[in-house]
This record gives sequence, structure tokens and C-alpha cells, in this order.
Amino acid sequence: MHDPTPDTSLGSFATVLAGELPGTWTSTYHPDRSGLDAVTDAVWDMNEVAEALAKHPVHHCAVLQRSDGTRLFVAEQPGHAEGYVIAALAPADTPAEAFRGVREPDGIAVDADPFSAAEHLTFDLLPRYYVAVHHVFANAERLTPAPSDAQRLVMAWSDGALVVDKPERADVTQVLTDHGFVLDADRGVLTLSGDDTARQAASARAVGKRLSQLGVSASLGHPSARPAPGTTPATVPSAASAAPSARRR
Repeated sequence: MHDPTPDTSLGSFATVLAGELPGTWTSTYHPDRSGLDAVTDAVWDMNEVAEALAKHPVHHCAVLQRSDGTRLFVAEQPGHAEGYVIAALAPADTPAEAFRGVREPDGIAVDADPFSAAEHLTFDLLPRYYVAVHHVFANAERLTPAPSDAQRLVMAWSDGALVVDKPERADVTQVLTDHGFVLDADRGVLTLSGDDTARQAASARAVGKRLSQLGVSASLGHPSARPAPGTTPATVPSAASAAPSARRR
């Protein structure tokens, strides 16, 4: 049974609301203006919430965050009105150009009842947010340039071993050796040998994850024959991992 008289102060309201929304959410209460500008600047709204923020200063707020990075801004309604305004926060680290032509998922005003507020969010604001954020991420992907040869690494199977041409970048070479690849200086390649294909696959995944943090894409190829040292494999790579998209408004 829901508590018929829940504590509706902002911090408590946000905490109860986080527990009622689908998925795993956390609630962070900001009791003063410290750091609030960065939060309010990210409010993704051009309607009711934006107007309220423009007319009335925010002295405290709460931010709900789901495990997938979705964030919601919660503040008291301005003036003498009861209840709260809730808006999505724009995804961080995404280029401003990615938002061009995308309709904002405008926020909503809710009563001081976290249970009914959760229903309004689930069936109103969040679906609009999902549509908007999908368009933004698609735009960001189109804005991301394709990696150059210096930013692409192909791991190829050869006689049961994974073989990589020695990269020009020392940090990329270090990632490979950190995950078991051994340099063959005579051939100009690094090799990960062994009979344990599960271990090799795990190493390949780990390498791809590490390299993506360096702006290098890793792919796994299956050439019919190993090219001579110093030449580039003719394999068309299939993406095993991609550099992370920047996400800031």
C-alpha cells in the first residue's frame, strides 16, 4: 500500500519518485545554489519549465539519474503554486550540432504526489525523451568522422593466432602487450597465440574497449592468407568496437 501521507518536501519527493520509475534510478538532492547553473543549463525544455527558470531563480533542486544515463531535473513550482516541475536533462558530451532540428522533450508540472508523478513521467515525458535522444544520438553518429587508417586496428586470425601489424603509436602497442600480445620484431607484427580461443576472444574484447578510449577502432578480420610484413591487410573490417560518441549539448 502507498503511504497516504508521504513526505512531499523536495528531497523526499524525489527519492520516492526515483523508486517508482521503471528501471534503476538514483536521486541526488542539491540543497543550495552550488553547482546549480550547470544543472539548469542542461534542462532540455523550451516550454513551461524553461519559462519558470527564466522568471524565477532556483535555490535548490533534485536530479534523478537512471543506470543508462537518463537524467531528470526536479524543482518546486515557481511562485506560490504547489507541486513540482520536472524536465529531462540533455545528454552530456554531445556536440551542439547534434541537437539541430530535434524537438525538445518539454517538461511537465506535477502535483506533490510522487506516485501520480511517476505515472505522468512514464507515459508522457519519458516517451518524448526517448524519441528526442534517439534523434540526437543518430545526428551525433553522422557528425563523427570515420576513423583514419592511423585510428583503425585490424586483428586477423592466422594459424590459430591473432595477429596485428605493429602500430605506429606506442600507446596502442602498449595496450596490445598489456593483453598478452607478443611483438615479433622480425615480422613487424604482434601475436596472441594459444589454444584457448575463449581467452583470445576475451583479450580481443578488452583491447577493443581500451582502444576506443584512445580514439582507435578495433575490428576482427579473417583473411585467407597473411600479407607480407609491412603491407596492409586487404580485409574489410567488421566493427568490433567504436570510439565513444561525444555527448554534450
